[in-house]
Amino acid sequence: MTDELEEIRRQKLNELRDRGNAGSADGSEPERVSEPISVDGKSELTDVTTEHDVVLVDFYADWCGPCQMLEPVVETVAAETAATVAKVDVDANQQLAAEYGVQGVPTLLLFADGAPVERLVGMQDEAQLRSVIERHA
Repeated sequence: MTDELEEIRRQKLNELRDRGNAGSADGSEPERVSEPISVDGKSELTDVTTEHDVVLVDFYADWCGPCQMLEPVVETVAAETAATVAKVDVDANQQLAAEYGVQGVPTLLLFADGAPVERLVGMQDEAQLRSVIERHA
């Protein structure tokens, strides 16, 4: 059953990538993803952070009030900035959260060229997120 779920997740991630690449005429640069991508597991996160130049990763939990307040801000950032946004549910991905030192939610990590370069903990406003993204875009 776990292998089936992993295969479904991979297919979904590939579909998202294909949609992102559909707009580029020569295929050299993937089109910006304008909606947050749900990531489940280290391999998916690695794929997203290496495929896109700037990735904002939102480590969240469904039960977290500040995470729920941050969600529309993160969606706006995904739609209106050069960053790709990935969302990681810490309850479903405890090992991945621990690997990145996530001790509280929401925690946002900004990856540039595949490496984490910024960490923001707690509720953030849109201007702060835009500023951090622009420094690395």
